[in-house]
Amino acid sequence: MSLLARLAPHLPYVRRFARALTGDQATGDHYVRVALEALAAGERQLPADMTPRVALYHIFHAIWSSSGAQLEDHGSASGNAAEDNASRRLMKISPASRQAFLLTSLEGFTPSETAQILDVDISAVERLVAQAQTDIDAELATDVLIIEDEAIIAADIESLVRELGHRVTGTAATHTEAVEAVRQKRPGLVLADIQLADGSSGIDAVKEILQSLDVPVIFITAFPERLLTGERPEPTFLITKPFQPETVKAAISQALFFHPSPRG
Repeated sequence: MSLLARLAPHLPYVRRFARALTGDQATGDHYVRVALEALAAGERQLPADMTPRVALYHIFHAIWSSSGAQLEDHGSASGNAAEDNASRRLMKISPASRQAFLLTSLEGFTPSETAQILDVDISAVERLVAQAQTDIDAELATDVLIIEDEAIIAADIESLVRELGHRVTGTAATHTEAVEAVRQKRPGLVLADIQLADGSSGIDAVKEILQSLDVPVIFITAFPERLLTGERPEPTFLITKPFQPETVKAAISQALFFHPSPRG
């Protein structure tokens, strides 16, 4: 099997990780591209003792770390509010802690796999994740709109949101309900399913909301392929159903952490 064929199933997810890690889709994609080019040129090799997915993230980690981690360069303001605010927040979390947190919580790697990716031991991974969560939680508190037509799932998500100290302003089951909920109370975060109760689209609801409101969005869906198409813009935060509670919590923290808008 060719190198590309072995890595292809994992590329959408390493791109998702790279975007969350760097806080910017273009920057994340750049590092993924450099990692793939290094592999294609023979400058890097996939470690034989790792699965292809773990090995790909390991190579990405090596490339990003050796480059100096672009978002750690705060010499001057870029003029871009999103980049400048994300950079300011990133100063509070070390690159190692941020990676460990994302790998275990957002990407679903085990502590053992994360240790392989980062070239550290498991106890170090646990310390890094705990520190990252502490730093992130200290920054966050906002109003959340949940767009989800399945009552049990909506209730589970609401519980997770409240556990993180956020306020749930409403739960919408349709496109129309979602838009009306935003008119009633502007949220600081939107959690959205794609396929809604009356056959309407969560994607369309989010597009309409974003026309008048700059807010981070996390899609929670059983159909991730509808969003991870390789076309731009893509959602930075995408969770596949059935989801793990820690994955949702991690995505919420990261989405709020990197978004430039003031939070309620």
